[in-house]
Amino acid sequence: MDLTVGPNPFFWDTPLWQAFHDGLADIPVARVVLGELVCSKRLPFYQDAIPGAVERLLAAGKEVAVTSLALVTLKRERKLTADLADMDVPVEVNDLTALAHIPAGRPFWVGPLVNVYNEGTLGWLARRGAQRVCLPPELPLASVARLAAEGARLGVAIEVWGHGRVPLAISGRCYHARLHDRAKDNCQFVCGEDPDGREVDTLDGRPFLAVNGVQTLSASCASMARQVEALRDAGVAALRLSPQTGDFARLTRLYADRLAGRIDGDALAAALLPDTPGGRLSDGFLTGAAGAAWSGAA
Repeated sequence: MDLTVGPNPFFWDTPLWQAFHDGLADIPVARVVLGELVCSKRLPFYQDAIPGAVERLLAAGKEVAVTSLALVTLKRERKLTADLADMDVPVEVNDLTALAHIPAGRPFWVGPLVNVYNEGTLGWLARRGAQRVCLPPELPLASVARLAAEGARLGVAIEVWGHGRVPLAISGRCYHARLHDRAKDNCQFVCGEDPDGREVDTLDGRPFLAVNGVQTLSASCASMARQVEALRDAGVAALRLSPQTGDFARLTRLYADRLAGRIDGDALAAALLPDTPGGRLSDGFLTGAAGAAWSGAA
């Protein structure tokens, strides 16, 4: 089992985006997915930096893919999606419409926003050219094991969401703009004020969700710190770490130590918690009664 860094779902300024992805060349992860997943309006701010980041990561020995948008609605977004196929790295599909622009037989990856819930879907994607699939983070362990076994039979590597706020939904509306009484087309990129998402509480003040532009995320950060052995036994090939602010290199080294058996799950969770957005970890989708549950001590 190794580590994958997923695409950054948040809107960071270009220097921060550049520094983050430059730093990935020197951390213990096997592969990186980059590009814009959430909102196409963000892409022009750092689009010109993507080819250089891809080149540096490939030179550092990382596997690299570029992500499609999670929701393609506009003509220019269809053009952006089509252009991804012209890059010399795999496309990670997070909206199945992207397959219309990937020639039959060309390898691609599948991200966690595609609903791969059963062997039939996995088999169809494998026949279409899928090499890697990051499963939706809401799947229980029994389903993960079934799909990992089928992936092994088909030659498709199966990843599981390893760390980060869980992507729950994508909307046509921009929550960040609405919170600031702005129209979506005149949002003034207010989502950039919340580089790890904006937390949303219930009416009685309990942490509930986080919003990130048009995206809904979990309030807690999912962490497979205490589930590594179970996932390895299930045949999972990689854990996916989602970008966040703070010392991400330290976070990846901690997970690498956990995979290598140098620390246990409780030690990893304790080390992660101080820098965790929202201040809470969860792994309930995998083994608990609710997604926000945590298998360790409070």
